[in-house]
Amino acid sequence: MFNTVGVCGVGNMGKAIIKGIAASGLMKPEQLWIYNIHTEKAEAFAASTGVQVARTPAELAAHAEAIIMAVKPAVIPQALQAIGPFITSHTVLISIAAGVTLSRLEAELPAAAKVVRVMPNTPSMVGEGMAALAVNEQLGAAETAAAVALFRSFGKAEVVKEALMDAVCGVSGSGPAYVYLFIEALADGAVQEGMPRELAYTFAAQTVLGAAKMVLSTGEHPGVLKDAVCSPGGTTITAVHALEEGGLRATVAKAVICAAEKNREL
Repeated sequence: MFNTVGVCGVGNMGKAIIKGIAASGLMKPEQLWIYNIHTEKAEAFAASTGVQVARTPAELAAHAEAIIMAVKPAVIPQALQAIGPFITSHTVLISIAAGVTLSRLEAELPAAAKVVRVMPNTPSMVGEGMAALAVNEQLGAAETAAAVALFRSFGKAEVVKEALMDAVCGVSGSGPAYVYLFIEALADGAVQEGMPRELAYTFAAQTVLGAAKMVLSTGEHPGVLKDAVCSPGGTTITAVHALEEGGLRATVAKAVICAAEKNREL
């Protein structure tokens, strides 16, 4: 495991990562360092979490064994130019910028830099993230395991081939938005049937949460779990038929593909 971790950028994902690592107990706040171009934002966040503030990219690199670049893709070149000169052969650099490939990251860094590309998602903010990691050839097994452990501290994480990153974007990176739409649609139907709006959101969201947990906990194929709810001639199979008529499967699959194609363009 890394002894110290730095995060460059304290936007939503940067904050979520820091909070997730600290809340899990994987690392203590004093082992975590943050840097932001607007120092006052970093200091305000540090005051509420107990993490350490670096005033310069050089200071962040000096204190951190692993540095997570939590900045937007358009800012990555500028950010890497600022921190690149201070990256050593012992530093692991982790980028969460969508669409920025390992080769593009390596081009801005010293030769033989250890680089990890990660696609996390916003449920990381509540400890239920899903992250995919692609690593370059410079990382050893122990460093790869340490990087995975960071992201598993606030959800689930898997190492994948970089060629799968576009698919990851489509299914889990952008996926929470599809689920929010589904939850909203479930609630709308309940409201039309007379249920108060806030109560409808609670029923819909908990149903989605419970169903997802059934898939992960049982290891059963989703189709098997679906069949178990569908009694012959019952309400559920009638509802499933309506969803099939509306093209739910094809529409969701198309959404994943469109997001993956857009990520590929980036």
